[in-house]
Amino acid sequence: MLVTLIRRYSKPYLPYIAAVIAFQLASTISALYLPSLNARIIDEGVSRGDTDFIWRTGALMLGVALIQVVTAIAGVYFGSKAAMAFGRDLRRGVFRKVSSFSAKDVNVFGAPTLITRGTNDVQQVQMLMLMALNFMVATPIMCVGGIFMALREDLNLSWLVWVSVPLLVVVVGYLVVRLMPLFRSMQKKIDRLNAILREQIIGIRVVRAFVREPHEAERFGAANKELTDVSLKIGALFVLMFPAIGMILHVSTAAVLWFGGQRVNAGEMQVGSLTAFLQYLLQILMAVMMGTFMAMMIPRASVCADRIGEVLDVEPSIHEPLTPVAPAARAGRVEFRNVSFAYPGAEAPVLSGISFTAEPGQTVAIIGSTGAGKTSLLSLLPRLYDANRGRYCSTASRSRTSTGTASPSGWP
Repeated sequence: MLVTLIRRYSKPYLPYIAAVIAFQLASTISALYLPSLNARIIDEGVSRGDTDFIWRTGALMLGVALIQVVTAIAGVYFGSKAAMAFGRDLRRGVFRKVSSFSAKDVNVFGAPTLITRGTNDVQQVQMLMLMALNFMVATPIMCVGGIFMALREDLNLSWLVWVSVPLLVVVVGYLVVRLMPLFRSMQKKIDRLNAILREQIIGIRVVRAFVREPHEAERFGAANKELTDVSLKIGALFVLMFPAIGMILHVSTAAVLWFGGQRVNAGEMQVGSLTAFLQYLLQILMAVMMGTFMAMMIPRASVCADRIGEVLDVEPSIHEPLTPVAPAARAGRVEFRNVSFAYPGAEAPVLSGISFTAEPGQTVAIIGSTGAGKTSLLSLLPRLYDANRGRYCSTASRSRTSTGTASPSGWP
């Protein structure tokens, strides 16, 4: 679902994405070229005392660095522009879909989870889109290009690359697998916390009237603690991730300096090549780290995308007619003919065989005890629900035709 959402809502911004790819490509190639120039300055300029060569190559390095900075800034600009527009369109799509829901459809999800899916969940997918646009080109090119350039400097030290990179991938992969179910649980805890908070805000008068503040505080505290516990577990994995990555980086650096230094002492490798190899190895590991940050966001964004997709894929239970009939005069006449209605999953109907007519200017009183169905009857007029049987119509607004389980509603 994550790929489907990105593909569906990013189509209008393909020119921006193409610009991001072009700028990120130029920035990454420039970054890969700099260590090679630095090695040439050391091996061909400093070691030989060639000042002119140092100045020429240094000026070239400055130009390449400027190109890298400018293209990187441009890539981030267009990537941010596309990601923010993507998030806006996705949020708008969720809002429009929810606006088409009937009360029955809303009750299937619940208002708190619909709010979370339209705000927090969309934001998580949007942040993944932003990270992907900023790093989707730079990461693979930096990794593959860094490996190629490192092997070009010295093939005998290549085993350090083949050890450090897979080790980093294994560590990150293990942590990502552990994070996926925790993020799924975290989103459910957020839904529950929003539901309790919303109930307390809506029913604040009732809560105070019956002195239920301690009970509501206990409910909120329990939900808050559940969310905190899940967040702490996620945080513990993140805390483990960064020291593990740092240890791999530092051990790899020490190994390059140790084994590379031995080759320099033996006259099998130049100092500039050793420096370039170390820089390329660090670039490779940094590329893997950038991929790590994306991988860390994918589990939560994937869960959020699934939740958003559940909303977008719902077929509303009440449909607007393709050709609605507008009454000749908006007189405000309301008529119910043998209307019956039951809530989804209810064993018995709340309304059965209701028939009445309210003429323009006439006052009709609907009386009954609590739970008799007065509110349910009024909910049928704006079509928050559709009747299961019978026909009803209001000429105060556009005529509508709806389908019940037994017979169509509306004018015959």
